[in-house]
Amino acid sequence: MSETESHPSVVPSPASPRRSSRQSPRPPRRRNRFSRPVRAARKATPPAAIRKATAASALGNATEWYDYGVYAVATAYITQHFFPGEQGMLLTLATFAISFLVRPLGGLVWGPLGDRLGRKTILAMTILMMSGATFLIGVLPSFDQVGVWAPVLLIVLRMIQGFSTGGEYGGAATYMSEYAPDRKRGFFGSFLEFGTLGGFALGTAVMLLLELLLSPEQMSAWGWRLPFLLAAPMGLIGFYLRSKLDDTPVFEEMNGSDETAAVLEPTAEAVEPPSLVQVFRDHWKPMLVMTGLVISVNVVNYTLLSYMPTYLEQQIGLPAAAGLSIILIGELAMMALMPWAGGLSDRHGRKPSWFFSLGGLILLAIPMFMLMGMNFGLAILGFAVLGLLYIPQLSTITATFPAMFPTQARFSGFAITYNIATSIFGGTAALVNEWGIGVTGDVRFPAYYMMGACAVGLVCAWFMRETAGASLRGTEVPGSIGSAVVPGSPAETALEQGRQPEQRSMEEAEMLALADHAREAAATGAGGVAMDGAGADAEDPDDGARVGAPVA
Repeated sequence: MSETESHPSVVPSPASPRRSSRQSPRPPRRRNRFSRPVRAARKATPPAAIRKATAASALGNATEWYDYGVYAVATAYITQHFFPGEQGMLLTLATFAISFLVRPLGGLVWGPLGDRLGRKTILAMTILMMSGATFLIGVLPSFDQVGVWAPVLLIVLRMIQGFSTGGEYGGAATYMSEYAPDRKRGFFGSFLEFGTLGGFALGTAVMLLLELLLSPEQMSAWGWRLPFLLAAPMGLIGFYLRSKLDDTPVFEEMNGSDETAAVLEPTAEAVEPPSLVQVFRDHWKPMLVMTGLVISVNVVNYTLLSYMPTYLEQQIGLPAAAGLSIILIGELAMMALMPWAGGLSDRHGRKPSWFFSLGGLILLAIPMFMLMGMNFGLAILGFAVLGLLYIPQLSTITATFPAMFPTQARFSGFAITYNIATSIFGGTAALVNEWGIGVTGDVRFPAYYMMGACAVGLVCAWFMRETAGASLRGTEVPGSIGSAVVPGSPAETALEQGRQPEQRSMEEAEMLALADHAREAAATGAGGVAMDGAGADAEDPDDGARVGAPVA
């Protein structure tokens, strides 16, 4: 049967030959009831631009987290030079946590600016602030030289680091998620966390190398300062790379910039970013869900990557070099599997990745901490298992969290939520673990803390939308009823099977009405980017059918 015979409304172009009668016609696409197929922008993003944005974001993020990693593995030297005394280690860890208390302020300032001025502008500014503050820590006078001014200046610089990070992470994740293709957001987004681990690993490797090359006296006198000084050239390189980037196509499209005018329909107008009050009023539900997920992410992250060197040295009794070696081996193994785990979430969904990671950590946290207390070899195994179980969370942060918010509130919603939760449960993780071991006398206390945080995350993951394959374009919430999704993606499957959180308590007629309204809004530009045929694929006229039509 010919194409014209199977679809009488389709008239072949005179210049195009008819299909052979021996060829079977293309089967009609399954009509969606509660979603619409995503439609590619007319101005496609070149693959080279995507790779450039991915590399620059990851390298810049590595620079930011190198600064945090160096502080985490240099706690013994910082205690010696800035907090001498019986409670010195607790004060050093408290100073590490202080920077996280400033992060919400950074999120409140940088987030709205990022939604108004653009993602790349904020990213260029924050990396200079972060690397500059880290460099200055390396040249600070010690307590013996200037007395109490030494810890005071250290605290001020840590607060500057926290303020800059309040915009850095939310901005980098938003930038990456908006640049990545909808089908591969998990894969490309994983490279941001690859950069995060790379920064931690580089800080650990530099400190380990110095421990091996220098004598204990040299390390104590001046060697510990060298990793902090290295932040200056790294920051300048990161600033240069980020200043050469364009802003994301999604952001430019929303604002109707000249560069993306060809993408927009004449009816689509630039959207004004919401105020802080509007962000909390209109998006409190995803902010609450994200808070629970961030609690699990950060307690696990800062227990494994920041507190573990101190734990292995002081609680388990391993030499400093051995503890750093374990962390470095584990971080490199996690980096190697990061893109694979991100790509796996593109195929099977974000929620299965999170359920697997959270459940695995709850089950195996205590056994793995018991292994780490036995000997060096088993410590490597225990840390590796916990790190590998953590990867499905870490590798999908960039793909999961920004997709909880629409474009006009994405930077604000992400930065504010992430930084408030991180300030309470992230930067304090090392301090809480040290305090908990001291009070209970149980060296497995960090395992209990991780299990509790993962239990909170497991509950919140149940209320999280599946957004793997959901479009981030326009002003609608990705993965919501009637939104644009990649055909065959986990987001489409979740919507069509009624498994998104809001669908569990809705009648079919109500879902159909909402989906129909979303399609009409997209067609006129009222709901974001106007779409020819209400989101139809240019090659399939049947995709423009009414969203409430029966499933074929």
